[in-house]
Amino acid sequence: MIVLAGILSPIEEPLTALLEWLHSTVGLSWAWAIIVLTLLVRFVLVPLTVKQIRSMQHLQQHAPELKALQQKYKGDRQKMNEEVMKFYRENKINPAASCLPILVQIPIFISLYYVLRDFERDVFPKYAGSDLGWLNVVPNITDNITSHWSGWLLVVIYVVSQLASIISMPMPDPRQKWIMLALPFVFILFIVNATFPVGLLLYWVTTNLWTVGQGLVTRRMFPKPPPPPKRTSRTAPKEAVEPAGDGKGAGKAVQPSRATAPGQQRVRRRKKKGPRSRR
Repeated sequence: MIVLAGILSPIEEPLTALLEWLHSTVGLSWAWAIIVLTLLVRFVLVPLTVKQIRSMQHLQQHAPELKALQQKYKGDRQKMNEEVMKFYRENKINPAASCLPILVQIPIFISLYYVLRDFERDVFPKYAGSDLGWLNVVPNITDNITSHWSGWLLVVIYVVSQLASIISMPMPDPRQKWIMLALPFVFILFIVNATFPVGLLLYWVTTNLWTVGQGLVTRRMFPKPPPPPKRTSRTAPKEAVEPAGDGKGAGKAVQPSRATAPGQQRVRRRKKKGPRSRR
């Protein structure tokens, strides 16, 4: 943990300085400074998030073709991987683009954890007597979640907001969505058994609510693209056009006639003459 904290110090120091600036210069309480810091971080990540949404929509659009390709080569793992990568290149799909915002948020989340964990020792002594509460509900954002009922209230809000943010995200694989929906409940076991400050959960709830609002906006700005045309070997027969002759009926479509064997001519049947025609 000490090594990880040293690696993340280039992120911890700017976060600490930004928190102090929001509190001392802007005049926000520490809880509201965390919320504003979260909004600033998510605003910076908007280009990556838009790229993530477009990439997931593009992948979802080609999901049936990809599934058929995997089914075709399910007996040969190496061949299937080659064909899938070729399919990605041909359709300009980047499967890693959907993970970029999450990968960027992970070090920020861990860095903020260390900032809030050591807040009373490193930051708060500089601002003795400053308010550590929030909305007259949370008494101290540096306390553990299980130390006050407000922490459990934030846990409930966190689970609801996390589920809403996952539902609002387009995912091509339904199994992946079910796995993501189970993560908040697994996360509860972690934060209850660990020393988890309320301020960090406040950050996580804020980022989830941002994700929900962002999903509603991006659905209007970037509607779901139409599915690609299905590839089929059957094509409709083209209508033949009469060659231009005397000008009558030229250019009119002619229905295709029944095919005859090569070298075989169609035989016209003669009408049977009645008894009157015999002499």
